Amino acid sequence: MNRKILMLTLLMALVPGIAHSASVYKWTDENGVTHFGDRQPTGSKAEQVSVRSGKGSSSSTSPQEQVQAMEQEAEKRQLTERERAEMEAIRKQREANCATAQSNLKIIDSNARIQVEEDGERRYLSAEEIAEQRMKFEKIAEENCGPMEE
Repeated sequence: MNRKILMLTLLMALVPGIAHSASVYKWTDENGVTHFGDRQPTGSKAEQVSVRSGKGSSSSTSPQEQVQAMEQEAEKRQLTERERAEMEAIRKQREANCATAQSNLKIIDSNARIQVEEDGERRYLSAEEIAEQRMKFEKIAEENCGPMEE
């Protein structure tokens, strides 16, 4: 019985030392996914991680610096998302402007007489007014129907 207790005690004393000596590696693949493994990957840079503390062997930054870096990265991400949303809104507005201008040009081209309502009264546009409107809508179409300039 004493031998079993002695062996169990010895085994319990050795297991943490054996587990501590095992290496764990952390790396990020080309898709940005973080992986952990007991073997260092070939072809990519890996960081050896201490299993007990959870800190990497190549990490020399303080927790405050890490928090600041994470906050800066989150700020950059928010700016990028905001810029992307603004660009998408501009793109949609340009598409709407383009469609409206093209629709109005079709109406001008298909009708000899164009009727408008001003101050509650209807009247027909003169040839000069139609030409002005055509130029106005052509300019809007030119500005909005082409590729976006950055």
